[in-house]
Amino acid sequence: MNRFNSISPAEEDLIIENAYQDVLRAYLASNHRRKVEIIERAFRFAKEAHRGVRRRSGEPYILHPIAVAQIVISELGLGSTSICAALLHDVVEDTEFSLEDIRNAFGDRIAEIVDGLTKISGGIFGDKASMQAENFKKLLLSMSNDIRVVLIKIADRLHNMRTLDSVSPEKQFKKAGETLYIYAPLAHRLGLFKIKLELEDLAFKYEHPQKYAEIMEKLSEGADHREEIVEKFVGPVRKKLDDAGFKYEIKARVKSAYSIFNKMRNKNIPFEEVYDVYAVRVIFENEDDALEQIKCWQIYTFFSEGHRLHPDRLRDWISAPKANGYRALHLTAMGPEGKWIEVQIRSRKMDEIAELGYAAHWKYKSGVREEESELDSWMNTIKDILAHPEPNAIDFLDTIKLNLFASEIYVFTPKGDLITLPAGATVLDFAFAIHTQLGTHCIAGKINHRLVPLSYKLNSGDQVEIITSDSQTPQQEWLEYCTSAKARTRIKTILRKDERQLIKRGNVIFNDLMESEGIEPSNEFITKVLANYRLKTRDELFLMLANDEINLSGKELTDIRSRRSSLWRKLLRNPFSLRKKNNKNSSSSDKREHQDGNEGSGNITVNISIEGSVRKGILEELTASISRILSNNMRSLNIEATEDLFRCKLSAIVENVDMAEEICVDILRIKGIKFAQRIS
Repeated sequence: MNRFNSISPAEEDLIIENAYQDVLRAYLASNHRRKVEIIERAFRFAKEAHRGVRRRSGEPYILHPIAVAQIVISELGLGSTSICAALLHDVVEDTEFSLEDIRNAFGDRIAEIVDGLTKISGGIFGDKASMQAENFKKLLLSMSNDIRVVLIKIADRLHNMRTLDSVSPEKQFKKAGETLYIYAPLAHRLGLFKIKLELEDLAFKYEHPQKYAEIMEKLSEGADHREEIVEKFVGPVRKKLDDAGFKYEIKARVKSAYSIFNKMRNKNIPFEEVYDVYAVRVIFENEDDALEQIKCWQIYTFFSEGHRLHPDRLRDWISAPKANGYRALHLTAMGPEGKWIEVQIRSRKMDEIAELGYAAHWKYKSGVREEESELDSWMNTIKDILAHPEPNAIDFLDTIKLNLFASEIYVFTPKGDLITLPAGATVLDFAFAIHTQLGTHCIAGKINHRLVPLSYKLNSGDQVEIITSDSQTPQQEWLEYCTSAKARTRIKTILRKDERQLIKRGNVIFNDLMESEGIEPSNEFITKVLANYRLKTRDELFLMLANDEINLSGKELTDIRSRRSSLWRKLLRNPFSLRKKNNKNSSSSDKREHQDGNEGSGNITVNISIEGSVRKGILEELTASISRILSNNMRSLNIEATEDLFRCKLSAIVENVDMAEEICVDILRIKGIKFAQRIS
């Protein structure tokens, strides 16, 4: 029920005013400079602009930008500029006010952020892939210009997900998909760990409501028992912390529903077998940055002295921070009742950076240079991808996804410099991470002084030296050797440039051949040539000519022009027209007689035997070829395959024996087909 249906306008105004005052109180309690006047003006402006407009839930629309502003100050810790932009973020798109009105009233900086938010308001997913990629590109461009655009957009998405109950199930599912695909990974990359977890859980709730409910019920049932286990586990450590004079707090938490679901699904195990549901976080106060790491390891010993540690679960994110700036020391220890418990050890500064990620750098921008450089490096990668975008929308999205989702490894240059790369990165990824020219001419690598190929996968701690040759250039297969977005983007850009030159060269070869043979390169003729080689576009033909993958002769071109022309028209003729013609010239019984084996005029049924070597994609190519030629005239296709060979029997309706022979010829052009012959 909509609570706003039963209250007066005065009561509604009071609710709006109280929500705004909550934002103001949070702002005044922060360390930001006091700029209340501009925030007040932004609120009044937005309230007037959205007057009379309501959300699907029935509440006044202005409560949404107020809620986004509350997230911006309370959960992201941003200042007055971001609060104003959050309050105004839907004004240009949803009201009669223009961007110039915003600029005149609030200045360039706020107007530019609002403009960035307006450009990406259409969402990540549209009806077409190109629209998805374009909207996503706008998001990334806005992020590269001012990171606050994306931080506010994430706050906007978080509030929308928190209030998703009021929209249709279809829209719930769509928003959940967008959130898991883009916004949660973005939050992770920007270090917004708490928000990332909430976005994942909210999306999981709407994508898999039953699974979500089951997991939450199990978590709720065991809550009291979990608290007892955790308290027994940390009790001895509390005493050691107190004796050592630490000022600290210990937080117990449970693994998120979404991460539990993923572990159950990936490992195919029930809830009861997810061993690291429990987690403890120790946050200590620290005034001297030089002692931060020493104190983390001191607390580590408090746990290691009284508990058995999991040997494979130690994570030192202090010496080598994550690319999103995250720093902490992780361990997993055996607790009461044989339960494994993860422990995260952080200073207060580490904890704030872990929770607020990039947003925390407004607070710590005079220090913690390591995290800023890592984050700046990631932002530079995003800019690099945008400078060399994929022409294909899906490839563009995939390239970005590689960069969003990848976890990291840490390797070293010969001089000892630390380089962060995606997990699974290769020598080739490393080379391009150092410099494009190094990647372009890379021929091999040395790992810890041992020679390895381009495709060698690196491990954290490897020291990598790149070996180059001036004669080396990128090859198509290099795309199979790399995982980083930067390397793939650079290689594709170089290959596309080379490919364009080859296509031009192939076009010249083709035109010269046409001229020498006196053949007019009409669209109809070129279509026959493409069909002869099972190609889709002219560019494919020209590329193969330039690479000497096919060698067109004058005789072959003449054969294509004369031999195939009349037959090809018959092959592509609509089968319904054939039936109509047969109905005029024969009775039903006559027609059946023709189909049963008469090799004269009219339709006949033929059986063709096909054999070939098994290779990836060959059966798809075979069925696609048969389907293209026969359209609706294929009656059956039975396939038997072993590890190395396959055999199949094709039954089809054709006009005459010549057509059956032509089908066999076409099938034999497929690489790997050894035999294709009519058997009846």
